[in-house]
Formats: sequence, structure tokens, C-alpha cells
Amino acid sequence: MTQTSDNVTWLTQEAYNQLKAELEYLSGPARAEISAKIAAAREEGDLRENGGYHAAKEEQGKQELRVRQLTQLLEHAKVGEAPAVTGVVAPGTVVTIAFDGDEDDTLTFLLASREYASSDIETYSPQSPLGSGVNGKKVGEDAEYELPNGKKASVRILDAKPYQG
Repeated sequence: MTQTSDNVTWLTQEAYNQLKAELEYLSGPARAEISAKIAAAREEGDLRENGGYHAAKEEQGKQELRVRQLTQLLEHAKVGEAPAVTGVVAPGTVVTIAFDGDEDDTLTFLLASREYASSDIETYSPQSPLGSGVNGKKVGEDAEYELPNGKKASVRILDAKPYQG
């Protein structure tokens, strides 16, 4: 779970361990693998027309970006417990909303950093328009947020409970 406030990210111990393991893999074995791919592609000859070499270099760039992101995230992380069941929308909670108060038109999502996006549940960042609109609201309250076209949308908070991942 994450709560971002002044560049501090709150993580559960499990989430911290998962991200740390990913960083260790990317910094060690994955780095060695990509270096070997680049070396093998380099031996194929002319680098200007070597698709394997360029693909490996691009993969290396993406991997190094992820290493920097994880390093920064973990440097500013504080390990704590998942949010308590309070009925208040906060990062790390699964939120169910009704669009325009219509309880037949609902959406359930995790309010969290994209680090926690999974195929199990849709994830919205606390900085997204919907995320910032519902953040801090209580179950039963209405929230407003701005759509990409500049119009306002209204939702009612139906449920907010800690993510059990």
C-alpha cells in the first residue's frame, strides 16, 4: 500500500520486500543478462543495422530507468501497516463508487501508486483526477473530479476498505 505525502511513500513490509527483491534482481542477474545480450549482438558485426543490438540497448535503458525508480522509491519509503478500516478513502484502499449517485453504475478500484497495479483490480493513482477527487472522502459522501474534456463528474463513495492484495 502506498500513501504519498511530501515524497514519502508508505509501504507494507510485504510490498517493501517485493520491491526490494525486484531491485536486487534488476541490479544483479538481469543486468548481467542484458550485458551478455548486448555483447552477443555486438559480435554480429555492423551495429548500424543490427536490430538485436538496438533492441538489447533499448531494453537496457528501460531496465536502468526501472532501477532508478525503485531506488528512489525505496529511499523515501517508510514501512508501516495497511490502513485501518475507517470508511475513509486513502491510498491503499479499495474504493467502490457510484457515478452520479446511480448505484447501478459503479466502479471498484484500488487507490494506490502504479507500483501496485495488477490484473486483479483496476488501479488509480491518488494524483489522477478521480483519485484526487475521492481521496479523503468518507463512505456516503459525494466527490467531484474533472474529466479530460474539462467538465465535472460526480461520484458517491459506496465503500472504502484496505487492500488485501
